[in-house]
Amino acid sequence: MKIDQHESEVAIHHSWANKNPFRSIYFSALAGAAELSTGLLALMACQHNNTSMLVTGMEAKFLKKATGRILFKCVEGDQMLETVEKAVATGQGQEVVVKSSGFNEEGIEVARFLFTWSFKKRQEQ
Repeated sequence: MKIDQHESEVAIHHSWANKNPFRSIYFSALAGAAELSTGLLALMACQHNNTSMLVTGMEAKFLKKATGRILFKCVEGDQMLETVEKAVATGQGQEVVVKSSGFNEEGIEVARFLFTWSFKKRQEQ
């Protein structure tokens, strides 16, 4: 796993715990790794703001059989931070769609996920 404010990477390995009957990684395990790669950036964007975050949508494309080690990468941390800052500044909920792509050990994209994240400034108490 690798993370900074601009991008994050999360790896998942094909194993007995996440394999499907077709001898590849089960789609839900891929979705979890992809969501984590975006969620880490969402957490970082909200870190110093009184903001709530929630996934409100997801779209997936499975491009190739996922076996071995799959590395999911999201490079949209700046876009998430801008969205959080806008939610804080306006007091209105904001949404952003971010992409996480999963690559096999040969560097071939095997899956692509789009997650819609919603950010909202929490009410002062």
